[in-house]
Amino acid sequence: MDMDRLHAFMGKMLGDVGAAMNASLLLLGDKLGLYKTLAEKGPMTSAELAQATNTAERYIREWLSAQAASGYVEYDAESGKFSMLPEQALALAHEDSPVFLGAVGDVVAATFLDEPKVTEAFKTGRGVGWNRRSECLFCGTARFFRTGYKHHLVQEWLPALDGVVEKLKRGARVADIGCGHGVSTRLMAEAFPNSRFRGFDIHEGSIEAARKETKESGLSDRVSFDVHSAKTYPANGYDLVCFFDCLHDMGDPVGALKHVRESMAADGTCMLVEPFAHDRLEDNFNPVGRELDVEGRVRDDSVDGFAPRCRVGRKRRPGVRDGCVVGVMAGQAFCILGIVILAPLSLEVPDLPFDGSAVDLAFGRLVAAGESES
Repeated sequence: MDMDRLHAFMGKMLGDVGAAMNASLLLLGDKLGLYKTLAEKGPMTSAELAQATNTAERYIREWLSAQAASGYVEYDAESGKFSMLPEQALALAHEDSPVFLGAVGDVVAATFLDEPKVTEAFKTGRGVGWNRRSECLFCGTARFFRTGYKHHLVQEWLPALDGVVEKLKRGARVADIGCGHGVSTRLMAEAFPNSRFRGFDIHEGSIEAARKETKESGLSDRVSFDVHSAKTYPANGYDLVCFFDCLHDMGDPVGALKHVRESMAADGTCMLVEPFAHDRLEDNFNPVGRELDVEGRVRDDSVDGFAPRCRVGRKRRPGVRDGCVVGVMAGQAFCILGIVILAPLSLEVPDLPFDGSAVDLAFGRLVAAGESES
């Protein structure tokens, strides 16, 4: 027995247990506006924060103590007041920040609420459909991804695709598959008023929320939403079909892409934004890889069990041919696969600028698990 190794492992476990238990307080702090109030009005004592948020001081005192111990807020022993550093506030208090993580409490909560369903899926091998998840997952997911879409979708991702922005400015038909609450759909509609947008999602509650928020935003004249899967939404000669962080969750991703071919204009474009991962398991042993792997097990959304594991081979650039895709990592966790679909499903992608020290080029054929690359 290596006692040093044991102590190191127990220290890691203790840290993980503390983080897991603090997840509920993260959710609570977001719901009650505790982070936002502290960031705006701090430094504050527990009594001052309780008064400002109409909450009970005794509970707020314990919440602040836990957040300070977690490193989420700062504590000044001399004054007895708590505050937030600008970096902490960006992550937990500012909803429009590009690094806002305050919404993850809802996502984490769903993993516990849905544990019985996931446990049964482990026994049967069948999946847990996205439309069967706890409601807090949908709200948390919409808020979590909103900030990325707000700062990158119109500014960087769409311009990376040849000719797409020009089409959207003139007037194009766009389908947003797996649209959820329609955050991405509305952002595109706001930027390109001459185009028409349709969002599709299998979860009825998300579609209802998307319709409500779209009506409140005054975009109903050019944005609509309907309940459909990725293989049943109506074909309409779309100039652009988008999949934002959802293709990997589908029970039949290959079938979904086949339907794209049937639903698009001859010169249409399919845009995929997907979590980035390396081909080799051992290369994903990092914080992001850990989160994505856990998420993949507890958020298996395919109705018929795990979807065929699709992957993109790297470090070789084939010519344009059937099934040929190319992508680059966008930021530290996502890759954007811009795909121009030409009959019969020839996929072509423009070159995208990248920082070789921060991103990894991805080239190859989209293949299902078990299929050999040629």
